[in-house]
Amino acid sequence: MTETLNPDAQTIPDWIVEAILSPKSHAAEAPMHEAYRWLRANMPLAQARPEGIYPFWVVTRHADILEVSRQNDLFHSGDMPTTFTTIEGDEIVRKMTGGSPHLLRTLVQMDAPDHPKYRIMTQSWFLPQNIRRLEARIREIAKAHVDHMAELGSECDFVRDVALTYPLRVIMEILGVPPKDEPRMLKLTQELFGAADPELQRAAAEQGGPGDLAALQAVIADFFMYFKAITDARKAHPGDDLASVIANGQIDGAPINDFEAMSYYVIVATAGHDTTSSSTAGAIWGLCEFPDAFAAVKADPSLIPGLVDEAIRWVTPVKHFMRSATADAVVAGQPIAKGDWMMLCYPSGNRDEAVFEHPERFDPSRSPNRHLAFGYGAHLCLGQHLAKMEMRILFEELIPRLRSLELAGEPSRAEASFVGGPKKLPIRYEID
Repeated sequence: MTETLNPDAQTIPDWIVEAILSPKSHAAEAPMHEAYRWLRANMPLAQARPEGIYPFWVVTRHADILEVSRQNDLFHSGDMPTTFTTIEGDEIVRKMTGGSPHLLRTLVQMDAPDHPKYRIMTQSWFLPQNIRRLEARIREIAKAHVDHMAELGSECDFVRDVALTYPLRVIMEILGVPPKDEPRMLKLTQELFGAADPELQRAAAEQGGPGDLAALQAVIADFFMYFKAITDARKAHPGDDLASVIANGQIDGAPINDFEAMSYYVIVATAGHDTTSSSTAGAIWGLCEFPDAFAAVKADPSLIPGLVDEAIRWVTPVKHFMRSATADAVVAGQPIAKGDWMMLCYPSGNRDEAVFEHPERFDPSRSPNRHLAFGYGAHLCLGQHLAKMEMRILFEELIPRLRSLELAGEPSRAEASFVGGPKKLPIRYEID
């Protein structure tokens, strides 16, 4: 990649670039949001040129993120790395893959004409009219988790005891993965998205060194090995589950290859529970920090759908995606050259003062809530309706039984600049 960014455009100060790229900054959250506030006010679409990294545009305003996201032919997902990386990291991946900038080939890394063809394979599974048939079973799983909270007494780590396992159980049932394999799936997902977090990453003793590409590749290889056995079983004996749809999927009349099938499994299994668990935990964190919000939802259960959307906005589990321009373009008056790399900063868009009044507040009554946490355009999250339904059902079961709720210690977030959310959430509660 050559340096094609406009030499006359503003260059973001180093301290701002560090705050939006550092996993530690995302874990602390305050430095990240301070940096985004500064950018929205001073350089809403400007260039970053950190050492050892391809120069890229930083897109921070809600309107500009929407403008880029709705033009999928003009701003591609797959030509350059879809998530932030260093020049060295990109070169290593391309050597590993024979030229591709991606270790996986999921819907996230695809553009038309492939993207719509692969999306349609599973899209019907996630349509609102189809996921309604899952509601009774999801409610059973939700009730079991609320009962578990009651059994724990008056304190728990909500992340560990509820938020991690609840959406995992749902998505694994949809895939057709047996419950005994869920701990393995949880560990692999945390290693995949928590590669920069010392508590979540694959241990150095296991592979190469903490957080490096070799460890990440090893995690992906473990995912592939597991799902290869699932694929072989579903090809031989298809069932009524999503794994059977993927295993027997065809594009243009030909079966998809193993690499694409494995990639599909990985994105469904990981994104299908990790982002939902982060938002679920974020809802409880928000209710603890804003007692008036807890009182409002307790008094009016019709606010629960608003609680769900506000938690998703407040946490914004997916922090960014990268795009690259396929032709010269103009965004918000700024010329963008063909080949330029762009970072869509979702936490910034979701706290844009031009769209959200008092964006730092956790407000379940916020309406409208035009958050960008599910993306926009052709890449709008396939599982958004399922995620919102899971969260709604859990809180319909939990909120009426909670008589009190507060923090019981210091919460923490994962050190992750791509996908992340609450890592520990000690709470104290009274529950019926």
